[in-house]
Amino acid sequence: MINYYRAVNGKVTQLTEAQEDCWINMVQPTEKEVSLVSERYGIEMDAMKSALDTDERSRIETDDNYTMVLVNIPTIVDDNERELYDTIPLSIFVVKKAVITVCLESTPVLKSFTQSYLRGFNTALKSRFVLQILYRAASLFLQYLRNIDRQSDMLESQLNANRSTQNSELMDLLKLEKSLLYFTTALRSNEVVMEKLFKNTNIKKYEEDEDLLEDVIVENKQAIEMANVYRGILNGMMDAFGSIISNNLNIVMKVLAIITIVLSIPTMIFSAYGMNLAAEGMPLAANPHGFLYIVLLSVALSIVVTLIFVKLKMFK
Repeated sequence: MINYYRAVNGKVTQLTEAQEDCWINMVQPTEKEVSLVSERYGIEMDAMKSALDTDERSRIETDDNYTMVLVNIPTIVDDNERELYDTIPLSIFVVKKAVITVCLESTPVLKSFTQSYLRGFNTALKSRFVLQILYRAASLFLQYLRNIDRQSDMLESQLNANRSTQNSELMDLLKLEKSLLYFTTALRSNEVVMEKLFKNTNIKKYEEDEDLLEDVIVENKQAIEMANVYRGILNGMMDAFGSIISNNLNIVMKVLAIITIVLSIPTMIFSAYGMNLAAEGMPLAANPHGFLYIVLLSVALSIVVTLIFVKLKMFK
């Protein structure tokens, strides 16, 4: 799918075809659409398709006709129980008469531009537009990192409340840690791209862009620091939760062992009386109420042993 936009002072207008100083937004484009834009603006097909590979690394490529800035941006992965996160590549091509973005899916990073959320958005100012996209990507990383932190807090509360002996909470934490790993890798590679971006002489620069570039770098560094901190916290939580789950299982096993000991007392008594022996040698065998006395004795001994374990706080 291809959409054409033009913006002046934050007012965005959707176009029916490409014009000078427009923005061409390509979302999961077909082979025909890629070929069409590639031929029109003199962009290599392999470069156009680079953002369609989920494993593509962040980088800058320059050519006589274009400059490509490829970064990785955050995305939400569908999950039945909770939100999970991944990263996908986003290519930004700066050509003489347009800015072209290519991505595998519709992303909130670009939606804010199409819906006139940003002041001062002008598609004619290409370098500023690129920086604004990078700033939005870094901001979205921060937003998703805060969501991950909240999810980890929820998992901690669930584990403490349920005294779980299952692995479901640990698996959820593992998924969050996996998301943080993706984020950290993407943010570090994006940082290298940002540092090299304005060393590129093919992109026209504006004096006002220096502050914006600094904001982008600061925002990205903050996201890297947050991702590292949350990864450290999650690692510690996973180790602690593994120990807690193991301890909860040990408590269950201890209770079962105590119950087995208590029940073994009447079992031994009844086993002795169940042996094929002469009645004269068995206590209370001739007593008409002997069966009742034996049962009461077994119950009493079991209660005594149970009270001993309770006093020793073995059930806690």
